[in-house]
Amino acid sequence: MNKNFAFLFPLLAIVLWAGNVIVSRLSAHTIGPQAITFYRLLLAVALMTAFVGVPAWRNRTVLWQHFGQLAVLGFLAMCLFQSLSYLAAETTTATNMAVFTALTPLLTVALSSLVLGETATVGVVGGGIVSLAGLLYLVSGGAPLSLVKDGMHAGDALMFVAAIVYALYGVLLKRWSLPIPSWQSTYVQALCALAIMFPAVLATPVSMRALNAETVPLIAYAGGLASIVLPYFWIRGVELLGPSRASAFMNLLPVLTAAGAIVMLGEPVRIYHIIGGGIALAGVVLAQTIRTPLRPKAIHAGGAN
Repeated sequence: MNKNFAFLFPLLAIVLWAGNVIVSRLSAHTIGPQAITFYRLLLAVALMTAFVGVPAWRNRTVLWQHFGQLAVLGFLAMCLFQSLSYLAAETTTATNMAVFTALTPLLTVALSSLVLGETATVGVVGGGIVSLAGLLYLVSGGAPLSLVKDGMHAGDALMFVAAIVYALYGVLLKRWSLPIPSWQSTYVQALCALAIMFPAVLATPVSMRALNAETVPLIAYAGGLASIVLPYFWIRGVELLGPSRASAFMNLLPVLTAAGAIVMLGEPVRIYHIIGGGIALAGVVLAQTIRTPLRPKAIHAGGAN
């Protein structure tokens, strides 16, 4: 493919991701978080089986050696993150959800310093402080002092936890660096997540796990476009542009989500969304661009003594 058009892959991935945030809001109070998570996994596994099933079976010896790690990854990204996101959608806006999700690159770098022992940078520390200030302004509706009295909305808190969970997923992927093709890894993770979610969906009230004309399109989008097409576009974007350039497209997620929320959900975008979200995303950009180590390495004078 012409490299001049390589940017289309991460861009289209973020467009689909924004659509998935809208779907999450549409699913609130319509279908239970555990139910839509289970159904999207069921559809994704069925679709992936068509082109990943045979290669995965042939590679089953290697996959089995890393089964425990794949199960943990599947639980984090496909069970916990998704369920928290759907639950958060019941009490927060699509725009807020997108801003918290867009913090994932910053949180990933921060967790890498803690878990992998990577050297913290000035950008991570400074960007983290800036992003925190932006988030406080955003979730407080432009009145940060009100958080002392009223606290944070449950949906915003859940999305922050969800973003940390997804960041941890990214850190573990890097730490373990499994010798498994991406699609096979995703496939087995989805199978593990599906098994984990099965008891949860059985515990969901029948009225909140019913398949009907309202819920099926949401599941189709989440299980097809968001679970199969989106990862393909993102993986190709990372391959062609590199992880740093591709991750920069995450900053578009709140903008595209807000536009979709206005059109499809009738959600108003307030000035505090623009200011708070903008400050939070500026912090992410700082973390990605300023790579000066927080503590410069000591200079050893070889042969001086």
